Amino acid sequence: MAGEDGTVRVDSWIWSVRLTKTRSAAASACKAGHVRVNGDRVKPAQALRVGDEVRVRLAGRERVVVVKRLLRKRVGAPVAVECYADHSPPPPPREMAAPVARRDRGTGRPTKRDRRELERLRARAESRGGDAG
Repeated sequence: MAGEDGTVRVDSWIWSVRLTKTRSAAASACKAGHVRVNGDRVKPAQALRVGDEVRVRLAGRERVVVVKRLLRKRVGAPVAVECYADHSPPPPPREMAAPVARRDRGTGRPTKRDRRELERLRARAESRGGDAG
């Protein structure tokens, strides 16, 4: 599955092991500087080898993986997980995420009073989050 010289493109590998949904998203992440291999920012065509550490920052979360096996084609999730060792920090607990204000459909734009109540709730949630850390 890997190249003749034991390398594969970093964007292709990131997509193959399901760290991104599409290969173009993997290439865009590389171009934007969100992918690092062994500490260096890389271009999408960078050669990846077994043992390399890959850091991918997507959706506000950093994934740190070490390459165990090279892939060119996308594989099923159970096989993909066996191709890398995941050293990522755990995601933040759901309680730490900011509460999302939901409004009933069709209620229209919030009034000034509604907005002030939301701001008070957010301020309370932030003050509780600061005490927990």
